[in-house]
Amino acid sequence: MSICIVIPSFNENENINLLLNEIYKIDLNDFDVVIIDDSKESFQHKIEYINDRIYYIHRGKKLGRGSAILHGISHMLDLNKDIKLFIEMDADMSHHPNELLRNIDFFKKKNLDLLISSRYQKKSKIINWPINRKILSYLSNKLSNWVLRVPISDYTNGYRIYSSSAAKFITTNCGKIGDGYIVLSEILIQLYYNKFTIGEIDTIFVNRVRGTSNVNFNEILKSISGLYKIWRIKLKLNRF
Repeated sequence: MSICIVIPSFNENENINLLLNEIYKIDLNDFDVVIIDDSKESFQHKIEYINDRIYYIHRGKKLGRGSAILHGISHMLDLNKDIKLFIEMDADMSHHPNELLRNIDFFKKKNLDLLISSRYQKKSKIINWPINRKILSYLSNKLSNWVLRVPISDYTNGYRIYSSSAAKFITTNCGKIGDGYIVLSEILIQLYYNKFTIGEIDTIFVNRVRGTSNVNFNEILKSISGLYKIWRIKLKLNRF
């Protein structure tokens, strides 16, 4: 089964080789990696694993995490590769590749279109996050659940697996209300209310050790305003 791992990156040159090293330890067989880098300066020359199965796209300015994911998936679809699964994960090692095989197996057994690694399952853990980040994440997910009414616990974690049909759908229908983290919720609402099958699995989320988080106050404000826009989309989708 052909798999594509899509990694959005912004100033993650300290982490990318560590992540790729862990990915290559996993027996994934047939897989590609596409890195969407929004850093000002390209770090392609620093990547130790560049080969014909790793695609590096340098956009040169911060265009948004959600935009990066959609860009990466679209790029691979345009290459007409027979990719069955798309995996989305962060570059900062908060999403560890040692969960990949288990997640893929769960995804296939449940015949899902979207699998979310949820930080709020009973067996999940969040390690080394400051208390303010924990509170902010918890409250934002509760607010999203109250507004959007999708029966999942984690709207904002970007460790996900998509079927090829879901990947094609989101590249056509998402990215219209923003370009940052709000795209995660937009994707969720579009897939759920268009009858794609969604599931969750537990995860161990570890706060980054190297580099700085890209989440800032401006991103939070954009997400709040974006949530209202998604709610309006939900009202339209829920009529049918």
